[in-house]
Amino acid sequence: MSVNITFLGGSGTVTGSKYLVRHADQCVLVDCGLFQGYKQLRLRNWSPLPLAPDQVDAVLLTHAHLDHSGYLPLLAKEGFSGHVWASRGTKDLCQILWPDSGHIQEEDALFANRHALSKHSPALPLYTRQDAQQALPLIKAVDFGKVITPLPGWKATFSAAGHILGASSILLEVAGRRILFSGDLGRPDDLIMNPPDAAPQADTVLIESTYGDRIHPQDNLLSELAPALARVAKRGGVAVVPVFAVGRAQALLHAIHLLKMKGEIPSSLPIFLDSPMAVHTTHLFENHPGEHRLSRQDTYALTHSATMVNSTDESRALASRHGPMVILSASGMATGGRVLHHLAHYAGDHRNMIVLTGYQAPGTRGDTLAHAAQSVRIHGRDVSVNAEVVQLQSASAHADANQLLVWLRTMPEAPSQVYVVHGEPGPADTLRSRIKRELGWRAMVPEHGSTWPT
Repeated sequence: MSVNITFLGGSGTVTGSKYLVRHADQCVLVDCGLFQGYKQLRLRNWSPLPLAPDQVDAVLLTHAHLDHSGYLPLLAKEGFSGHVWASRGTKDLCQILWPDSGHIQEEDALFANRHALSKHSPALPLYTRQDAQQALPLIKAVDFGKVITPLPGWKATFSAAGHILGASSILLEVAGRRILFSGDLGRPDDLIMNPPDAAPQADTVLIESTYGDRIHPQDNLLSELAPALARVAKRGGVAVVPVFAVGRAQALLHAIHLLKMKGEIPSSLPIFLDSPMAVHTTHLFENHPGEHRLSRQDTYALTHSATMVNSTDESRALASRHGPMVILSASGMATGGRVLHHLAHYAGDHRNMIVLTGYQAPGTRGDTLAHAAQSVRIHGRDVSVNAEVVQLQSASAHADANQLLVWLRTMPEAPSQVYVVHGEPGPADTLRSRIKRELGWRAMVPEHGSTWPT
């Protein structure tokens, strides 16, 4: 019997990753992510999958970021009851991310109803915090390098992918076919995470292409961040830094700590981490010492070099403080959360600064800010942007195009097929072309909803 893959997300876009692997009458879903960015993509979150959730037999997660795992609470709410296999780090992070995602969606729905911002009456959350809590027991933790059996006749092996805590590449074996899912690959020179493991042999490879058309600059995060924060501190302004609560928040905290130690920014510059999710994630680094480069002293500094803001009252109180100060707040692409309130409060003042720290998906507020917009829409109103906007080019947690090719070359032999996924159309096609030209391998960019053999 043949084995095929249906691309239900992460095709032609960097979000919504969902890859349905079918063999005989069994179905395994690799990743189960939310769509983000453009409204037409976000609307896909409300469209039913082409099969009933209770027909999915098992789910494997490459990592915990919501564009790879955040649809799972809805899948469970609608009838999925199988196991969700994930690394230990991913399991720990999902316990933070999923309830927070449900809470934010509830808050957004309440806000939309209170201010009549939705065409639907009432506006409803995609899922709630309680839905997310009820889905968490489905997760079964997996050790890197250990072969597991998600279903009879199926084998899976997780290997470290760098990127964030728990991030994995997954080798799935069924009916004599070996399918390798890269997941999101980290950088070999990442400031805090270990490099990805070498790629195992496979017949079919799904390779991410977030930066498939770009090479990271020679500048490192410290050399980019230091002059920006020095400028805003000198003029007494406030730097609002939208950060991904998992990964980039910790890298920025570590970088700021190092810059203070080197004397490149004032040691007295107040730093606030305003995201309960990021605060909890930062403490997880103590529990997974083998996955990152940080020493015990570095890990201690992560949790002590900034004021950790947990309550909404503490968050609101920041608005009454005067600069200079730095506020790190989720989310990284300014799609929701507390960072929106800080942007609305500080974006209008030219003394202030907005620091963008990672990839900004088209259609997000972060992308709007990156393109020098004079205003950005927040909570139903247009907010003027007079603050200096700085987009860091060296803060990405994704491998660049050259690093992706280096990872593919670690495979012992050429695969029979490569599917280029998790990238916008331009970067995905550029990487496809390079794989074909430089490696001589068959490669294609699958369309959303298409089904292809392995």
